[in-house]
Amino acid sequence: MKTRTLGGQITVNEVGYGCMGLSGIYGASDDAQSIALVRRIVDLGVNFFDSADAYGNGHNEELLGKALKGIRDKIVLATKFGQQRKPEGTIICGTPEYAQSACEASLKRLGIETIDLYFQHRVDKNVPIEDTIGAMAKLVKQGKVRHLGLSEVSVANLRRAAKVHPIVAVQSELSLWSRQDELDVLPVCRELGIGYTAYAPLGRGFLTGTVSGREALDAKDTRQSHPRFAPENIGENLKLAAKLKTLAASKGCTQAQLALAWILAKGKDIVPIPGTKSESRVVENMQAADIVLSAAEIKALEEIAPIGVTKGDRYPAANMKAIDR
Repeated sequence: MKTRTLGGQITVNEVGYGCMGLSGIYGASDDAQSIALVRRIVDLGVNFFDSADAYGNGHNEELLGKALKGIRDKIVLATKFGQQRKPEGTIICGTPEYAQSACEASLKRLGIETIDLYFQHRVDKNVPIEDTIGAMAKLVKQGKVRHLGLSEVSVANLRRAAKVHPIVAVQSELSLWSRQDELDVLPVCRELGIGYTAYAPLGRGFLTGTVSGREALDAKDTRQSHPRFAPENIGENLKLAAKLKTLAASKGCTQAQLALAWILAKGKDIVPIPGTKSESRVVENMQAADIVLSAAEIKALEEIAPIGVTKGDRYPAANMKAIDR
């Protein structure tokens, strides 16, 4: 596996693995199968795993804890805090006290002593970023965390945070249908020497060509509530996926591989973290690192999917309000 270095500190595979889907986010999941899959992914050579305490309200971390017993030293583990998912809705919390308690709870669920990369999942707009990062910096001093990251952070708060403690990575949504960070966040990451991990790099499965319509989604699939999958938008977005299919066929690769190869071509400081419950898809995603795109192919892709082309917001309205932009 080829590698990349985030923020000059953490060396990981060019294509990591996002664990969210193992906790029922996109339909039913099976713990035994998920544990076996995680261990198989490690055998295949993937060393970068991304989780969060919000995924399944702790379930995802507990699952990883079981899967990584005996092989902890083979992986770089990232997890996040800051989103408390409750029946009345999601609460964003970035108080210093919560940062400490959330980290300790994650360590217990994961069954480990130190988190390699700890992200603030969403910025708490009611708590100065300096206070949250200051508390996270204490976690580093305590040996509970090795490196710090921020997810879905604005340029202003990223600059403020970096003055308090080194930030190794920013994690935000980046794909051919979510290119907003190319305009502001990515340039500042490069200015400050911060790496970037791209979640949902396959457009939540949409760019793989496997979503033919809303009827293809499980009834409990969270994408049912996402604007881009809404009846008024999905038709136009399917046209985008169809164009990618044509280009992928001419390249001799899958749509997923083409979408990941585009992200990888955007810079050596970017690491996509696609998620899947299928071993064959993991292998397919890994092979995207071997695909080289020419300047003409990159231009063609970006003409198909210019910034802002996708119909609908990335999240439902309530979730969009929690994003720090």
